[in-house]
Amino acid sequence: MTARTPAVARKPRIGLVAGGLGAYWPQFPDLLPQLRRSADRVTARMRAFDADVIDAGFISDAQEGAAAAETLRAADCDLIVGFLTTYMTASMLVPVARRSGAPVLLINLQPTESMDHANFDTGQWLAYCGACPLPEMANAFERVGVPFRSVSGYLEDDRAWQRIGRWIRAAGVRSVLRHGRHGLMGHLYPGMYDVSTDLTMVTGNLGGHVEVVEFDDLRVRVEEVTDRQLDAKLAETRDVFELADSVVAEDLRWAARVSAGLDRLVADFDLDTLAYYHRGLDAEIHERLGAGMILGSSLLTARGIPACGEYELRTSLAMLVADRLGAGGSFTELQALDFTAGVVEMGHDGPGHLAISERKPLLRGLGVYHGKRGWGVSVEFDVRHGPVTLVGLGQSCEGRYRLVAAEGEVVPGPHLTIGNTTSRVDFGCDPGEWTDAWSASGVGHHWALATGGLLPELRALAGLTDLELVEVTV
Repeated sequence: MTARTPAVARKPRIGLVAGGLGAYWPQFPDLLPQLRRSADRVTARMRAFDADVIDAGFISDAQEGAAAAETLRAADCDLIVGFLTTYMTASMLVPVARRSGAPVLLINLQPTESMDHANFDTGQWLAYCGACPLPEMANAFERVGVPFRSVSGYLEDDRAWQRIGRWIRAAGVRSVLRHGRHGLMGHLYPGMYDVSTDLTMVTGNLGGHVEVVEFDDLRVRVEEVTDRQLDAKLAETRDVFELADSVVAEDLRWAARVSAGLDRLVADFDLDTLAYYHRGLDAEIHERLGAGMILGSSLLTARGIPACGEYELRTSLAMLVADRLGAGGSFTELQALDFTAGVVEMGHDGPGHLAISERKPLLRGLGVYHGKRGWGVSVEFDVRHGPVTLVGLGQSCEGRYRLVAAEGEVVPGPHLTIGNTTSRVDFGCDPGEWTDAWSASGVGHHWALATGGLLPELRALAGLTDLELVEVTV
C-alpha cells in the first residue's frame, strides 16, 4: 500500500501544455523555435512555484492535443495550465479540458509588452497572437460544459504571474481538501445547531474523509506518554510560550502530557485537521482530557494541523484553507463591540494559531473554563496587527457549502486578560452594522481569523471548487 502524503506536506500537481497551430511552422520557419523558447520560459517560472509540474510538452494539432490529454489525465493533476503561444484551434485543448478531470487555466503571455510595429513581419506578429484564440476557447469550453478561466499578459509580467500564482495556490488548497483526513472527536456541544455537521456533506462538497475518533483513542495514548516525551513537550512549551504566574505546575504537566498524546493520535490516524469536544463530569478522565487539549491543539495548529474545540468541523476546515494560503487561521468568534473605538473584538477561549500572534503567546492558568467543565491552562494572544481576513464555511438549507469572508485590520488597543485569544478588528464602518451584515451571511458563530488580504485567493478557490463565495462588506 502506498503511503499517503499528509496535507501539511502535499504540493499541488500542476499539468502544463503549450501549443500553437502547426500550419504556421512551414510558412514561418523562425516562429516555432521562438514559441518553444517562450514555452521553456513559462515552464521555468511554473517550476518556481511550490508545486509539482508535469509538462506535457508542445502540441501543434488535435492529435497531439489528445495525446497530451491522456498524459495529464494519468498524472491526476490538481490544475492544468494551457499556454496559448499563438493562435490554435479549440479542438487542440478541449480534449485536455474534458478528459483530465482537473480545472483548466489558460494563459496568454506574449513575448514583451508590445510589438515593434514598424519592423515586425507576419511571423513575428504571430508570436504575439495568443489572445486571438481566447474567445474561441471560452465559447467551446462553455458549449462542452467546462468552466473557463484565463490570465493574459506578457512573459515577464509580474501582475500576470501574481494572478497565475493565485490559481496555483487555490489548486493546492483544493488538493488538500480533496485528499484530506479530518478528525472529529467527542460529541456536539449541546444546543449548537449551527455547528452540527453532516459528515457525508463534507465529502460531498469538498472531498476528503472524516475520521471519527474517540476520546478513549486519546486516553490510551496519553497513558503511554513516557517521561522523556513529557520532558520534551514541557521544554517545547516553555520555548514557545510565556508562562503567567497563574499557571499551576501540575496543570502544565497534564496539558503537556495530553499534547504528546495528541501528537501520537494525529500520526496514528493520519489526520490533517481535528475538531473535538467532550462535556465530562466530576473531573473524570474524559473531562480532564478535554480540559487539557488547549496546549496541544495550539501547537498542532501552529505546525499546520488545525485543531479547534466545540466540535467545529467546518471551522477546522476553514482554518485549513487559511493555513494553506499562508495566512494562519485562528479559531474565532465574536466577543464584544467597542463603539468608542469603532472596532469589533473577536477571538476565542482555548486553542489559537500561535504562528500569527502579535507577540509571544501567553499560557494563563484558569481555575474554571467558561461554558465548559474542567480547569487548566489556556492560550492568550492578539493576532498580528495589520490586514486580516475572516474565513468561514457556511451551509445553505440545501446542504451546499459556501465560503464566507470579510477583510479588515487588526489594530492595537486594550484586551481582556482572561486566557482568551482576542483581536480588535476595524472594518472601516460602524461595528454594529458590520456585525449585522456578517451574521446575515449564514456563516455560523465560529470562523478562522487569518492574516493578510485573502479575497483574491478565495475567489480563485471558489472558482476551482464550485463553492459560492460570500464577501461581506458594509
